[in-house]
Amino acid sequence: MKTALDILNEKNRAIITVSSEATVADAIRTMAEHQIGAVVVKQEGSFCGIYTERDFLRNSLEEGFDPKTARIRDFMTCDLISAAWDDPVYRLMDRMLGKRIRHLLVEKEGRHIGLLSIGDVIRAGLNETREQLKSVSWDYYEDWKWKKK
Repeated sequence: MKTALDILNEKNRAIITVSSEATVADAIRTMAEHQIGAVVVKQEGSFCGIYTERDFLRNSLEEGFDPKTARIRDFMTCDLISAAWDDPVYRLMDRMLGKRIRHLLVEKEGRHIGLLSIGDVIRAGLNETREQLKSVSWDYYEDWKWKKK
């Protein structure tokens, strides 16, 4: 069964970060440049939050919100949710659904080693299911029919 680390290795992408001093416009620009839906926010070398496309949508409705002057530190989500590097796909899905999030940091030995999106996790789950279906012996089901009483 695939783990968070397996998915990260296939993804082969570093965690994209922005400074807590960056503007929201800087963060959006970074997301667009890297074609991602979230950036992790760093302050003094440590992760302190996450900013997502969804955060931007919510913020843009606020009176007086200007992405060119608004600082990420004032609008980021501070509660970083992570999973263990050896968590299997089903546990990652369960965590994301349970917390209603679309991005999940992966942690190993107390250190964040990657960021998974819901798309990464679903893709891995579908690939795993596809492989399981290939291993099913369809011969058994070939002549199967509902029996009439």
